[in-house]
Amino acid sequence: MKIALPEKVSRIIDTLTQAGYEAYAVGGCIRDSILGREPEDWDITTSARPREVKAVFPKTIDTGIAHGTVTVLLGREGFEVTTYRVDGRYEDFRHPREVTFTPNLMEDLKRRDFTINAMAYHPQNGLVDAFDGIGDLKRGRIRCVGDARQRFTEDALRMMRAVRFAAQLGFAIDGPTGEAVKELSGTLCHISAERIQTELTKLLLSDHPEELRTLYELGITGVVLPEFDAMMQTEQDNPHHRYTVGEHTIAALCSVERNKVLRFAVLLHDVAKPVCRTRGEDGRHHFYGHPERGSKMAKEILRRLKLDNDTIARVCRLVSGHDDNPPLTEKSVRRAIVRLGPEAYPDIFAVKRADILAQSSYRREEKLEYLRLYEECYQKIMSQKQCLTLKGLAVDGGDLIAAGMQPGPALGKTLKGLLDIVLEDPQKNEKEYLLKRACEELKF
Repeated sequence: MKIALPEKVSRIIDTLTQAGYEAYAVGGCIRDSILGREPEDWDITTSARPREVKAVFPKTIDTGIAHGTVTVLLGREGFEVTTYRVDGRYEDFRHPREVTFTPNLMEDLKRRDFTINAMAYHPQNGLVDAFDGIGDLKRGRIRCVGDARQRFTEDALRMMRAVRFAAQLGFAIDGPTGEAVKELSGTLCHISAERIQTELTKLLLSDHPEELRTLYELGITGVVLPEFDAMMQTEQDNPHHRYTVGEHTIAALCSVERNKVLRFAVLLHDVAKPVCRTRGEDGRHHFYGHPERGSKMAKEILRRLKLDNDTIARVCRLVSGHDDNPPLTEKSVRRAIVRLGPEAYPDIFAVKRADILAQSSYRREEKLEYLRLYEECYQKIMSQKQCLTLKGLAVDGGDLIAAGMQPGPALGKTLKGLLDIVLEDPQKNEKEYLLKRACEELKF
């Protein structure tokens, strides 16, 4: 098998080889190349010790020198070059206490997580595949190198990585590998929230977000996202639904585009249903207040997972508004935009559409037609650049002061009153008219 390496990767391998060392491209870049995917980065493993790598190349950075990694700079690009190593004892379910350098490539490959990530390639020597990574790529299987229990005991995050790779590649998890995850999923409590969030985000943004179900079945969400377990276990006895809350959420995730904010919003749009569920006199389940309660829960969850503040704010806004269905008049839609915040649009339509498509067929076409008209009305409002915020008013605080109003809280209240007038009728957003209304009706 021949793999086309980037010119700079080949140059690094050739330079190390000519200096008397072994060197191979290794890991995910080889996996992706075989699958016909574009590698995100290229890693190189070598028999040369870090100081020897530094001696061979004029520009290097000590990015992980204690673990054998040196970044070689060629132009403006950096390539990680890591010495063959054997990991020592793992004491925190994530990092080895120490590493030992080895001249043996096989010893280095044996410590890696999955067979599909434990292949190495040299332009002259060809592919090194000691653990049948090629076979697992053909079978579409995620399988640990060696004993799965040992691999996960070394690094608990590998359990989430297994499911994440399955989601990204459309693969299934090997039986013994999955059983080891079930047994050891509780050890994920030792992994930092940042690491958990990174893997969860990659899974959600994959082509197969339905692998969230695998996280649940293997016991992972019970540790990192227990709210989702409650969702999976909450029935919806209501004609609008056909799934549990969790299965509805999974179906909705598969109906929304690959966008971080949208997928987290869809993941959490019904997170409060388990705690809001009641049974009405009609015998059906109802979930009154779940959007508002869900927005608060989403904020807590996303903070716990260490997402950035902008993403948290945008997701929470969408969760709070996903069940908001204003009358289809321009006045009502303008007020809905103000109520949810202009920042929620047009993303709210994608969330609502995914929600509808994951419900039962009951009144589905009616709901989709309403959504179409809602979006059409929104687009008309935006195309006409109708005023929706205080900044869009034809007058500002300075104008009111110039007209004789005193600075203070009353000024802000007056501006809000003027905005209310304009929301009723956008044609009234004229400076002369608004100043007159402010003076006559708002009394200053």
